[in-house]
Amino acid sequence: MKFESPLSPHLQVYKWQLSSLLSITHRMTSIFNLMGMMFFALWIFMLFLGEDVYKYFEIFSATVIGKFIFVGITWSFSYHLLNGIRHLFWDMGYGYEIKTANLSGILVLLSSFILTFLVWVF
Repeated sequence: MKFESPLSPHLQVYKWQLSSLLSITHRMTSIFNLMGMMFFALWIFMLFLGEDVYKYFEIFSATVIGKFIFVGITWSFSYHLLNGIRHLFWDMGYGYEIKTANLSGILVLLSSFILTFLVWVF
């Protein structure tokens, strides 16, 4: 007797939705936040090693790549924070309707970019 199990939808068939994209982004920002915290720990460690060693960090932070990393870490933390607040509302039972979930997702994305901009401007 042969049992045929149903196939899961794969990438060629599956239609991407905003909620799935935001979920994947939330998981990726968790990894980036961990790397950002290690970067922060490295910064503190270099402070303890002295002024000569810390100058290397200052040189790196002045480069385009260094600035890109710092802005990326800021965006990652702000997105993860705002999306976490969105998830807290879901845990309380609010915002499950598709229209509301999509609107709150777009709001989280826009707000994370605005918050990152504000952090770097001020």
